[in-house]
Amino acid sequence: MSTQWRLRMDLKIAGKNALVTGASRGIGKAVCQNLLQEGVNVIGVSRNTFQIEKFKPNEDKPTFIALEIDLSGSHAIKKLKDSLSKLDFIPEIVINNIGGNLGITNPMCTYTEFMEVMRFNFGISMEINNCFIPAMIEKKWGRICHVSSISAIENQGPPAYGAAKAAINAYVRSLSRFLSANNVVLNSVMPGAIFTEGGYWDTVTKEKPEHLAKYLEERMAIKRLGNVEEVSKLITFLVSEYSSFMVGSNVLVDGGQGRSFPNIE
Repeated sequence: MSTQWRLRMDLKIAGKNALVTGASRGIGKAVCQNLLQEGVNVIGVSRNTFQIEKFKPNEDKPTFIALEIDLSGSHAIKKLKDSLSKLDFIPEIVINNIGGNLGITNPMCTYTEFMEVMRFNFGISMEINNCFIPAMIEKKWGRICHVSSISAIENQGPPAYGAAKAAINAYVRSLSRFLSANNVVLNSVMPGAIFTEGGYWDTVTKEKPEHLAKYLEERMAIKRLGNVEEVSKLITFLVSEYSSFMVGSNVLVDGGQGRSFPNIE
């Protein structure tokens, strides 16, 4: 009888506190599960009620709390901060996963619409960071990861969405220089076409299989869509102890979808 060994890297974040936005499904939900497996205490925020069904923590069972807050609301950030204060929960890790085009796909959208997309993808996350970075600086440890998009560096998707994601990348690259001396590291991931249940590619798979086949053949070097684990595992590493030298990194994870040469100086 053979014995199988499963090698696993200890990311050295067990016992830390993490805040995950856009946590009810897809990448956000998978990140919550991955962090729980690492022994991290997690608060997931979403406008929808949800639960994390299964996880296998290393040692003691970590804490998981789901908060139902629509972060696009006018007083949502204060509500979030007050909720965490009541729970005596100070995030040392923040994953800013909230985002989307809000259905604003017209290239000639109004400035007001443009800024709605900008706030939803970038502004809310910036406000969240401003709430919790001071405590990270005081502790001399913090990790923040933004979920950007391949649209940040290539002409893929509506202009407002692409501009918002590009703003994230510039913000991450710049702000991390100011914070890194305090061991507070910001970075981002730039996913390409990722399949999520109930998401855009789920709809295309069911309703337009011929479009999917054409897209995979012409646009995806890997000839398939990505899955949430291929992004969430990377995010989990980027908020670990081992990302300490990855100051302001914008990491592309797109299955060869893009054709640019990012981060060339």
